[in-house]
Amino acid sequence: MRKAKPSKRQILPDPVFGDVKVTKFVNHMMLDGKKNLSFEIFYKALDIVKNKLANEEKTPIEIWKQALDNITPQVEVKSKRIGGANFQVPVEVRPERKESLSMKNMIAYARKRGGRTMADKLSAEIVDAYNQQGGAFKRKEDMHRMAEANRAFAHFRH
Repeated sequence: MRKAKPSKRQILPDPVFGDVKVTKFVNHMMLDGKKNLSFEIFYKALDIVKNKLANEEKTPIEIWKQALDNITPQVEVKSKRIGGANFQVPVEVRPERKESLSMKNMIAYARKRGGRTMADKLSAEIVDAYNQQGGAFKRKEDMHRMAEANRAFAHFRH
């Protein structure tokens, strides 16, 4: 490597909760640079979650964080070519990638859902992930299952 690694950009905390994780999520969700709209959708989704899970003692932001934790993959498989054959080698996921993957999965599966507005879809996906079900949770389970099935090739990782 000739050039130095580019420095990580500083992400500012969001205006309501003062949380950097929220801003990262909103950045993933944002389309065409419309960050304000993205923030509105996120906060609206949290309001809907608050109404849906009124009997929970946790705040909506804690529910959202728990939902993200529930859909965060610990291991994934990477294709590695060894001696003319491709092997699916299970590898542990780096912490930054874990966060990014869980956010992207939640947003992707929320977009695929049926519902009127993105806030509705996102809130439904958050509730499902919190209850350990739904598309994003299923994806995590599938990733873990793939890694478990290919555990025999774990010695190829490096």
